[in-house]
Amino acid sequence: MQDAMRSSYFGLVLRIAIIAAIAYAAGFVIFASTLPHKASSIEGADGIVALTGGGARLDTAVALFERGVGKRLLITGVNSTTTKNDLKRIAHGGPRFDCCTDLGFAAENTRGNAAEAARWAGAHHYRRLVVVTASYHMPRSLAEFSAEMPEVRLEPYPVEPDGIDLKAWWRDPRAAELLQTEYAKYLASLVLTRFDHAGRGDALDRSARGGKAGGAS
Repeated sequence: MQDAMRSSYFGLVLRIAIIAAIAYAAGFVIFASTLPHKASSIEGADGIVALTGGGARLDTAVALFERGVGKRLLITGVNSTTTKNDLKRIAHGGPRFDCCTDLGFAAENTRGNAAEAARWAGAHHYRRLVVVTASYHMPRSLAEFSAEMPEVRLEPYPVEPDGIDLKAWWRDPRAAELLQTEYAKYLASLVLTRFDHAGRGDALDRSARGGKAGGAS
């Protein structure tokens, strides 16, 4: 009897594991196949947010900004030893870079980038931002940014990484490995932002109930 129950239990676990593996593989293929490779509309944007992590991201964001896109540019996740003049030289900044570019030094990861951008957007009352980052990093970035500032419209401006063909990732082991890593981070981000959002909602509900109770007294 115990052997039969043990066999049934392991069979159930195996089926669940197989289903989970199939779901993960299918999700990965969808993730890799639907990465944004073209920019959406950027006309009328209030500002640009560039996430550090590659020279192409900065070059692209600064070029957009110097062409007149947005009122201000935020470069988030800047190393504490890097100066504005350093970035201007690296990214070929011009007059608009001098007057209207802000550097964020606090962020250490994508969630930090989102929090830094949310504070910046709130301070300037911006409601529409162009987000510049690598194409493979865009889904996670948008998820984190949306969680931090759901009222802000986000326009993705993806940048293709150098030397890796993400459109034909199945032919390039480096691309496949990069996307696998990013997909796992993306799934973790979705879970964390969901729990974080739920926690904030519960905190607001408790605060509201406390306020009502205080008012009644």
